[in-house]
Amino acid sequence: MPQSQTNTPPRTQAFTATAVVITTEMLERAARLVPDSPHMSWTGPSGEESTGEAVARHLEATVDLLATNGWDRIWTPPTPAQLAEADAAATTETMLRQLLDYIREEERSASGRLTAGDALNRVARTADGDPDTGRIAGDVLDLVVVALTGHPSARFGYWSERLNRTFADITALLTAGALFARTYGPAPERAA
Repeated sequence: MPQSQTNTPPRTQAFTATAVVITTEMLERAARLVPDSPHMSWTGPSGEESTGEAVARHLEATVDLLATNGWDRIWTPPTPAQLAEADAAATTETMLRQLLDYIREEERSASGRLTAGDALNRVARTADGDPDTGRIAGDVLDLVVVALTGHPSARFGYWSERLNRTFADITALLTAGALFARTYGPAPERAA
């Protein structure tokens, strides 16, 4: 896949967090991993290429969403008391309606705290992203985590749910992913 370097980030730039330090050198290390990465492609499931800018906007919108809604390290399923037991005499149609009502209510109340992965997925359904930029953003974050940890099979989802992870760690990595995408992702085609 063709990639264009839009600019080189300044050497003095670093993002720090409680347990995470993101440096320009680490982002350069991530860029060197791209050719050997089986998953990193700027072309999404639609078959169309996304620009580094579009992926960066997706990641920044994820930071904003987490800052607005709050962040949870892991997803906590609803307690059984939140979904009433189905009446044994209820028809299939009645049970299906109750289930759909429950799902709609969960979706409406989903403005609560989110995991990083949930926030990435939610942004894919907004004006700041789409399923392609969401998938590519996830791949970028995986690459940044590999460069950060030095472990070739490290993945952002698992990294983000570690017991010691903080909101500052998550935002630092999302911000680093946005910088990586802008710096190393495809540039928009220029109008003639």
